[in-house]
Amino acid sequence: MMGCKMFELLFWVSSVLCFACSARGFKPADNYLIDCGSPNNNTIGGRVFMADEFASKFLSAPQGVVGNTSKSITSSAVSRLYETARIFTGVSEYTFSISQGGRHWIRLYFYPFVYASYDLRLARFDVSTENHVLLSSLSVGAPLVKEFSVNVTTNSLTITFTPSENSFAFINALEVVSAPDRLILDDARTVKPSMGFQGLMWQALETVARVNMGGPMVSFDNDTLSRTWVPDQSFLIEKNLASSVSNIRSVKYVDGGSTPEIAPASVYGTCTKMNSLGDPNSNFNVTWEFNVDPGFHYLVRFHFCDIVSYSLNQLYFNVFIDSSMVVRDLDLSTYLVNVLAAAYYMDYVTDSAVTNKLRVSIGPSDLHDVYPDAILNGLEIMKLNNSYGSLTGSGTASTSRSSSKKKVGAIVSVSVGVAFGVLLAGVLFMFWRQRRQLACRRESKTWVPFSTNGGTSHTMGSKYSKGTTASLNSNTGYHIPFLAVQEATKNFDESWVIGIGGFGKVYKGELNDGTKVAVKRGNPRSQQGLAEFQTEIEMLSQFRHRHLVSLIGYCDEKNEMILIYEYMENGTLKSHLYGSGYPSLSWKQRLEICIGAARGLHYLHTGYAKAVIHRDVKSANILLDENLMAKVADFGLSKTGPEIDQSHVSTAVKGSFGYLDPEYFRRQQLTEKSDVYSFGVVLFEVLCARPVIDPTLQREMVNLAEWAMKWQKRGQLVQIIDPNLKGNIKPDSLRKFGETAEKCLADFGVDRPSMGDVLWNLEYALQLQEAVVQGDPEDNSMNMIGDLSPQINDFSQLDPTVSSARFELSSVDDLSGASMSKVFSQLVKSEGR
Repeated sequence: MMGCKMFELLFWVSSVLCFACSARGFKPADNYLIDCGSPNNNTIGGRVFMADEFASKFLSAPQGVVGNTSKSITSSAVSRLYETARIFTGVSEYTFSISQGGRHWIRLYFYPFVYASYDLRLARFDVSTENHVLLSSLSVGAPLVKEFSVNVTTNSLTITFTPSENSFAFINALEVVSAPDRLILDDARTVKPSMGFQGLMWQALETVARVNMGGPMVSFDNDTLSRTWVPDQSFLIEKNLASSVSNIRSVKYVDGGSTPEIAPASVYGTCTKMNSLGDPNSNFNVTWEFNVDPGFHYLVRFHFCDIVSYSLNQLYFNVFIDSSMVVRDLDLSTYLVNVLAAAYYMDYVTDSAVTNKLRVSIGPSDLHDVYPDAILNGLEIMKLNNSYGSLTGSGTASTSRSSSKKKVGAIVSVSVGVAFGVLLAGVLFMFWRQRRQLACRRESKTWVPFSTNGGTSHTMGSKYSKGTTASLNSNTGYHIPFLAVQEATKNFDESWVIGIGGFGKVYKGELNDGTKVAVKRGNPRSQQGLAEFQTEIEMLSQFRHRHLVSLIGYCDEKNEMILIYEYMENGTLKSHLYGSGYPSLSWKQRLEICIGAARGLHYLHTGYAKAVIHRDVKSANILLDENLMAKVADFGLSKTGPEIDQSHVSTAVKGSFGYLDPEYFRRQQLTEKSDVYSFGVVLFEVLCARPVIDPTLQREMVNLAEWAMKWQKRGQLVQIIDPNLKGNIKPDSLRKFGETAEKCLADFGVDRPSMGDVLWNLEYALQLQEAVVQGDPEDNSMNMIGDLSPQINDFSQLDPTVSSARFELSSVDDLSGASMSKVFSQLVKSEGR
């Protein structure tokens, strides 16, 4: 018996060491490890932390002193990092050169001790990067490690330490290390309702919990990416309901599942399970509880590996986040990867937390003749930054530099405006749909090359590559050789990345003739795959319009999926509204951009034998050229409209949170009016210059469409417009614009205008803005929307005694002396039939 236990122990140790070695297979492009204040290099877990004197070259504003403790700290290897510290008496920055953009770890080590006149327990300070507030008013009373993950898109990363007033800051050790691209994908699923979520790529994340279920602590020197996984016992609510299992040698990494970089075998090889004690009637959940900060969304990553079953289709169970069931009847052996004991993970984004507790549970399935059991192998909980790029709840770091810090726009999050009964029906439908999608998930991640013209690959001429010849039948099916794409992007130079989306990275490129292009390179791990790739080519190859982004070509060689578009110098409309530091757009510019986008959508709806429905209209998919002319982009979700004798197309719900047509969501019936609804949200986004979903705001303000509609219906839309527009919008122009957006957001599609009508009204709003009324010079502030009263950000705070007539906008009919012919003189006829 003792021999067997010794064998199991030796095997476990060898397995951990084996996978620790495999961990070093990932070579981070950037790997800065600093033992702050230390006079010597320090080797911890096989990694060398450089001495403070060598790291001082990264300090752009070195202030303060180097301190060390007289205490002996020997409780663990990492504790050696706590013996010294760098103390900052003023704002100081570490600036690191980034050789390869993408997600990076930032790990900060703190341990308070007394050095000379500095009692580090009294330190109070902020820590921030260029775009994110990591820590605010931090005070450290015990050893502390804070871990963050940020997406770096520039060639440097600056970490700023800002002491609070009359205080100081300190740091014991610091890491800035590249993370694998596949570690955090752009997409996940939401909890309520269960739908697709995109935008994780741009989120800063803070690790809240990283737990090894049913096993011991996995220290950073035994993890694939130098992470620490703690045991789950302290988080279990009722420990007697759970038991532990270990079977590390059975773990398999297969295509479509997890990888050692996602989590090591020492995590997947142990689990906590229901302690059913052989009772086939057991009916309870095993639950873990974690402390979280209210007001934030959280990424919850479940790690599963069926190490307890002896055959396929033996284990079925349910998975919960708080009171919401996120997976029903989960069968790990066949439902996901069709292999027993295969490592797998699932990502979910929660609603904005309303309490300081988050619970995760597993429980038995309700299926007949299934033994009650459930397992969980590992769990990670990561906080997502709010709409200001903060992970602390504060808008910006309290530094003299904070005013220049960029705010980061909110990633569209969960919808909150669907009525409860409708939402329930939708969620039930999505559970069913989720089961089908997850069953196909592995298959969808396997990409194969194809040609859009039935197998014949076209090649482009010298414009695209050296030595290639043109063989084109028409403007469709343009194929560009992979070598030409490599040349255009400098072999996909990471410094040329201009965006990252659900499909993959977008690179700036330049063809041999000097033509600038945008190159979208698909990520094989993305859930957007072959279907979206084909749809994008098919749609853009048959449509040519000045307000649609032009497809220049595609490449499907070497198992790649690459799309090449015309380059749009000014990026997305969204980036010009908030979050990117661009100068504010004037009202005329915004109207012209909306008009251009409306023309593009109107052409899609009417310019072909059958309407084409975009399905993902949002400000991030409206691009601007060097003259700020708008062009609609991203047709991967587009769908051909209904036949002449049909009213709609029945299809699965796809789109982006905050923009999604609620009628389409609840009925799964798609029409052109779904695009109209989404465009109505864009109109309010343009007017208010804020995210369409902002969970950091008060409940009634979270959803922009709902919030703006309240003000619009009271005739007080002026109260919530972008402050940069105050005093610059004529009342009649605002009235027409608000009416147009309101009609677009009608509950039922039949009550919404066509895109042609929307286009006409927007052009009308522009003419009203430019019209000069006799007797009232155009620059007369009385004709503009001004600060009629202090801006009110909370609808509930409006004084009900204030008459809405005070804010009532004048009618077009009251433009005495205005020339109607002048008002209509510049109206452009709608394009398309």
